[in-house]
Amino acid sequence: MFSVAACGGEDGGKDKGPAASSGNAKDQEDKSSGGPTLPDRSKTLATLKNDAGIEMIVHEAKRDSGGFLTISGDFKNPGSEGFTTPVEWSGQEEAVKGAGPSLAGMTLVDSAGKKRYYVLRDTDNRALTTSNYTSSIEGGKSLNFFAQFPAPPNTTSKVDLQFPGFPNATIEIS
Repeated sequence: MFSVAACGGEDGGKDKGPAASSGNAKDQEDKSSGGPTLPDRSKTLATLKNDAGIEMIVHEAKRDSGGFLTISGDFKNPGSEGFTTPVEWSGQEEAVKGAGPSLAGMTLVDSAGKKRYYVLRDTDNRALTTSNYTSSIEGGKSLNFFAQFPAPPNTTSKVDLQFPGFPNATIEIS
């Protein structure tokens, strides 16, 4: 399952949220089996900033009944210059390096349970996260993201989010 949500100039003039430099919404929906995954922007669990000023805004950490935990949010480039996403975002595994840009470098840590969780993979070993996006975020634009993990035990209500280039953040699971 791949979901990438974006708004571009070809949506008939309907504003559905921040534009992403990753292409138009129709192209992104075609890569998804379930349509776009848009975060619930009514709350913010964490806002992180990297050295280049890019903001990683985490809106949801949602547990589902299938045993998965989906983290979703936006990368926002508040500057006027484009930002090229680093290759470290895709992770270190050889299998994900050849699959194009992704967020497979994201991990969750359950400190209480002493476990680290990595982004799930599909049967073709592709990361279940935002992927194949244009590897830059234009100034003033955003890139919606999601990453799916195995869910920690129900007794775990908070996890530490780790992502290359950003400070760690403790987020609450809903």
